[in-house]
Amino acid sequence: MVVYWHWFTLSVVLMIAESLFPGSFLIWFGVGALAAGLALLAVPGLAWQAQGVIFALVAVAAIIGWRRYKAANPELSSHPSLNRRGQAYVGRHFTLDAPIVDGVGRLHVDDTLWRVEGADLPVGTQVTVIDVVGTTLRVAVNRGTKRQEMEESWNSD
Repeated sequence: MVVYWHWFTLSVVLMIAESLFPGSFLIWFGVGALAAGLALLAVPGLAWQAQGVIFALVAVAAIIGWRRYKAANPELSSHPSLNRRGQAYVGRHFTLDAPIVDGVGRLHVDDTLWRVEGADLPVGTQVTVIDVVGTTLRVAVNRGTKRQEMEESWNSD
């Protein structure tokens, strides 16, 4: 004969197992066991078949509910560019140490040599990283500051 504390014990064991082997899966079976135990506590003569159905339905409903919640509310990272090193270079300015020929070149950034794509440019051109695709940096000519642009327009007059 199953009594309510059997379900409570199973619930605790499953939740402890979830903490030892995390995966957000066993906890929902623990919730189902807790629901079955509460149902048996409320209705002491509940048949074991009904207890099993309650356990299964609540566990499946909890899993489906959690998956829907997670799909609607994805986790936001405090470090979105972590393990995506190229993304950290977007917006940074560099000087080409090798020309870009036929739209492809190389750029030495910190301690790494990156493949770059962009318009054909000579050595020494100031570029800005505008995008990262895989392990390729997409660059564009760094037009400079507004002050530099104004000075260039005054000098051309």
